[in-house]
Amino acid sequence: MEKKSRYFIGFLVLFIAVCVLFVVNLIFGSVKFSLSEIIGILFGNSDNISAYNIIFKIRLPRIMSALILGGALSVSGFLLQTFFANPIAGPFILGISSGAKLATAVVTIFFMSRGIVFDSVSLLIAAFVGSMVSMGFILMISGRVKKMSVLIVSGVMIGYICSAVTDIIVTFADDSNIIDLHNWSMGTFSGTDSNDIKVIAVICFFSLVCAFLLSKPMGAYQMGEGYAINMGVNIKLFRAELILLSSLLSACVTAFAGPVSFVGIAVPHLVKSLFGTSKPIIIIPASFLGGAVFCLLCDLIARTLFSPVELSISSVTAVFGVPVVMWIMLKKQRRKI
Repeated sequence: MEKKSRYFIGFLVLFIAVCVLFVVNLIFGSVKFSLSEIIGILFGNSDNISAYNIIFKIRLPRIMSALILGGALSVSGFLLQTFFANPIAGPFILGISSGAKLATAVVTIFFMSRGIVFDSVSLLIAAFVGSMVSMGFILMISGRVKKMSVLIVSGVMIGYICSAVTDIIVTFADDSNIIDLHNWSMGTFSGTDSNDIKVIAVICFFSLVCAFLLSKPMGAYQMGEGYAINMGVNIKLFRAELILLSSLLSACVTAFAGPVSFVGIAVPHLVKSLFGTSKPIIIIPASFLGGAVFCLLCDLIARTLFSPVELSISSVTAVFGVPVVMWIMLKKQRRKI
């Protein structure tokens, strides 16, 4: 009964936090609105066309992007941590986000340099291919090394290589839209529209539902590979599903928002501490809400702290995420002593 109460309170707190931050993000920005003005605009009781455009064409798509993609990135991190049985495994640390970033940048510049019109689905496919290639390298390395620390360092190196190549490509690309590409490469939730949100919602919620359906075998896998096999889990198929889902979620985030750092590591751990459990059936939806809260808060800070100058989202998430990651590593080290 005590656990159920803790779960209920935890979900309630996260849900309220999402709602509050949703409203606060609508109110604050380079142009500030009152709550009554926001309500009037949302329900069509305002004749202010400029305010309508700001809310519906700029802020709402950006808020929805931060909410859904933040949640997706957090769940992706939880899936990777389950797969590698390591609390600091995540799409950014392992270089998966950087691989998606490189592939997306190459495809974008290729299309722009030839004047070819491309849509968000093309970027998503490119990001998914890039993330899968990076994941392939990580899996090859994991089969050769026994220490998880070596795997993590290898992932970081892959990320640095991909980021360096991406920066070189962006620097020497000749296009009038290169500024937008540079901003994207630093991480941002801006620039999305209603059509992008539809694609994001379909891909992310489909992946999240699939991940939730894997909760039972995931819980068995957390108890050990041998235990999972005895429970009837097809390990090869299960691992392939985890890889595909985590890569798809990470690719979706990178395609639309660029690389966003440390969310996939920090949030799942914070959520586990809040709920006092690592059960996938609880942590998957909780991680989504936690990632939404984290990214809505960080995006609010990125937009308003030095307004009208805007910070990259990765700069803000790193400020909050790095201390959490350091705490995880120190906590893990103390357990070994």
